[in-house]
Amino acid sequence: MFLSSLVFLIGLVVLLYGADMMVKGASRLALSLGMSSLIVGLTVVSFGTSAPELAISVTSALKGNADLAVGNVIGSNIANVLLILGVAAALATIVVKRQLIRFDVPVMIGCGLLMWAFGLDRSYQRWEGFVLFGGSIFYTLTLIKFSRDNPPLQERADVDPGQSGVKTLAQIVGGIILLVVGSQWLVKGATDVAASLGVSSLIIGLTVVAIGTSAPELATTIVAIMRGERDLAVGNVVGSCIFNVLVVLGLTAAISPLAVPIAPPALAFDLPFMAVVLFACFPILFVGYRIFRWEGVMFLLIYGIYTTYLALNAQEHSVLAQFNSTVIWIVLPLIVGTAAALTLNKVIVERKEKLNGSGE
Repeated sequence: MFLSSLVFLIGLVVLLYGADMMVKGASRLALSLGMSSLIVGLTVVSFGTSAPELAISVTSALKGNADLAVGNVIGSNIANVLLILGVAAALATIVVKRQLIRFDVPVMIGCGLLMWAFGLDRSYQRWEGFVLFGGSIFYTLTLIKFSRDNPPLQERADVDPGQSGVKTLAQIVGGIILLVVGSQWLVKGATDVAASLGVSSLIIGLTVVAIGTSAPELATTIVAIMRGERDLAVGNVVGSCIFNVLVVLGLTAAISPLAVPIAPPALAFDLPFMAVVLFACFPILFVGYRIFRWEGVMFLLIYGIYTTYLALNAQEHSVLAQFNSTVIWIVLPLIVGTAAALTLNKVIVERKEKLNGSGE
């Protein structure tokens, strides 16, 4: 237990250092290529921070542990929105670019629905994997074309444009390597502890491994927020969700010797829950094009409820029925009611601002 905890802490330190390198390198890359931080976050950063999910899911599928592979993708996307975006918004109100709402968030929602549709037959076939991976190529090419047609209006004054391309590339690659290594150590330590407690591989994939492999996104997002790169932070979250479905699940299904099965519990609850979570992003981001701190806190509260449910369900705890009743009849109505009231207030404030602006 002590050794596992030590490995976990070392992995966390390596993660944070790698995230700092990644954000610095990505900022310089955006400046040197004339691309916005949002585009870099949606592509380079999100692909790099999702490398642990790719490695773990592909390896798990090849070893026949499909529950861990699919659970990792589902759990990572849930963690990306509720945990990582929740933490980012709780730290500071995030203004969202309109491009993200009009294109990238709908693509993210579509990926979640497509994953759900492909999983209805309780497995992911090889041809479905190729369809998903082909979608990732089309999406990336579309972003590159958009970045060329819409160069950034402003340059970051705190980013050194004189740094050589080789150094910038080395900074990004080095950050990715540290993120991957750090996440592997973090996952190893956490998984050993969870396995010793008798937790199933599906639950480990949905929680411990999902949070662990999402640690690069979390570390990168926090560092990006602290450095003022909020576009990069949001782009990282949305891009990682898209990457997880199209590339991680796509490659996993494409190279797996057999169809990748999905466990009945994941199909009945976790996969629909992931789709709902991804879909919920659209109205929240669309109203006012920003994420307020209270919305970040709401995301974190829902994630806490979700992980608590998984833990109680895995242990078949005696209080599970009471917990479910409390959440369904008390907690969720309070969350929905509060969110509706605050969202309505946000709409009213936005309309007043527009009216005042037009009056002037």
